[in-house]
Amino acid sequence: MTVTNFAAITRGYSRGKEKLHYKGTNVHRIVPDFVIQMGDITKGDGTGGRSIYGEKFNDEDFVLSHKAAGYVSMANHGQDTNGSQFFILLNKARWLDGKHVVFGKVIKGMNVIEIIGNVKSDKDTAVPFTTVKIVDCGLVGIEKKYQLTEVQTLSNKDI
Repeated sequence: MTVTNFAAITRGYSRGKEKLHYKGTNVHRIVPDFVIQMGDITKGDGTGGRSIYGEKFNDEDFVLSHKAAGYVSMANHGQDTNGSQFFILLNKARWLDGKHVVFGKVIKGMNVIEIIGNVKSDKDTAVPFTTVKIVDCGLVGIEKKYQLTEVQTLSNKDI
């Protein structure tokens, strides 16, 4: 469910007159050495969001861990409140395990994630002082399926 939701919004999902898309949305939260958060497709400030299943959808299994930089996880406001918001870790954060569903890992472009993670933000609200925007997005095919090694799962470098 989580990956399907993310992929659909990444491509642009239409339901009636409603269009759900990450394109043009802002990174609305940057916490140094912790996370960059984005994906508020309705309000743009971290208070909104929507899923392809309705406003929110339930958590899936918490199989993967927040064990290294580059993991992508659903942002939420408590149990079973996933929408469109997500975050990318800048460091390991295992205390999030069992609370946020990990559904991906950055395998190329970690240098960009690190640059975004260094954008100055408000100490209290984590709102970046500079606009950081998703100017375009979509899905890229993978030529062959692969499985990450343990070393790769812990790496904060491109794989």
